[in-house]
Amino acid sequence: MAKKQKRAIPKPAPTKRQLSKWQRQMRMRRIVIIAAAVFLAGLVSWVGYGVYNDRVAPWREVVISVNNVSFTMGYYVDMLDAYAGEETDPYFINYMAGIVADTIIDVEVMRQQAKKELGIEVSRQEIEAELEERGLPDDKVYRDIIGSLLLEEKLRDYFDSQLPDGMEQAHVQVMLVESEEVADAVMTAIQAGGNFTALVDEFSCHPETKGDLGWLPRELMPNTVIGEAAFNITVGDIGEPIYDELATKSIGYWLIEIDAINEESDEIEVKARAMLLGNRAEAERIRAQLVGGNFTSLAKQHSQHESKTGGGELGWLKEGDMGSEAFDEVAFNLTPNEVSEPVRDESVQTIAGYWILEVIDRDDARELEGEAREALTEKDLIASFEKWKEESRIENLLDLDKQNWAISEVLRRR
Repeated sequence: MAKKQKRAIPKPAPTKRQLSKWQRQMRMRRIVIIAAAVFLAGLVSWVGYGVYNDRVAPWREVVISVNNVSFTMGYYVDMLDAYAGEETDPYFINYMAGIVADTIIDVEVMRQQAKKELGIEVSRQEIEAELEERGLPDDKVYRDIIGSLLLEEKLRDYFDSQLPDGMEQAHVQVMLVESEEVADAVMTAIQAGGNFTALVDEFSCHPETKGDLGWLPRELMPNTVIGEAAFNITVGDIGEPIYDELATKSIGYWLIEIDAINEESDEIEVKARAMLLGNRAEAERIRAQLVGGNFTSLAKQHSQHESKTGGGELGWLKEGDMGSEAFDEVAFNLTPNEVSEPVRDESVQTIAGYWILEVIDRDDARELEGEAREALTEKDLIASFEKWKEESRIENLLDLDKQNWAISEVLRRR
């Protein structure tokens, strides 16, 4: 006998009040879910924006622009990293930071203008071959570095090809002496049979230009004063001394006066004033005028030291503060209110002197070769580059904060 199936007892229909309550609950759940989703989306966006601002955006920021060609921070950091090599010293990387920025600008100016003005450029195949030969990675930074080296070689070859085979040159030897009085003494010695080369060793006070300069064209003479004389003095003659108010000498003369001495501290201190003069004769003339306490006014008028604006006042000094042994040897042995005799100092630089020049030989069309040719090529290349750079639109946005950020990123890679 079949069992009777039980009928399901129908659930009572919800009342309007219950439906209304359930609908309110559902609406609240949807609001909460939506609010949570919005909050989470905002949180993710905020975190993402922070990460983007901190880690992504700086790399994409344009920091250098040359004639509308832009370079990002990422490129700058990579280039700084490459030039720094494996160096880990922050001071060295900091030193390189400015150099690398200038290099990026200079290389781009050269790349653009060499192609535009001279039709000279470096092919990708040339760069790839050089990278392979040097065993360097084939990425943009190293491609650009190698490309700049190859381009510079091509430019040197171009400017060398523009030089004549021969040009007017003179063979001279020179010396710069400190004063008219010394120049007269040297000329008297030469007229009496003195050896020019020996006199150079005794009297010349130019730190770089002295003695036999060899064969040089006018364009490579050390300065216009020597250049003019070299091509106007008769061969074999020594011209009259030529005054040069801009010549730099590695010699000067101090006049020192001490106001007071402090012997109570660990190190003896002196309160001093001084003036630095260009030659002994001038120093002796001015010392003779130092009567009636006019040291300050004479220092303001004649001194070549940075203290001249303050009348030569140096304040309290300890030994070594002036960086001159010659100064210390005299200053710390003077009595107060005593003015020293002229103190010769070869550790300082002063300006103005007299050139004495001998023309050994001259040739109107001497072959241009060796160092002279290389120097003229370099001179023409630099002149063209400076013109190109002046005509370019350059923007460098690398302030100190951005450079420091780049340096920290390079150090992070070490």
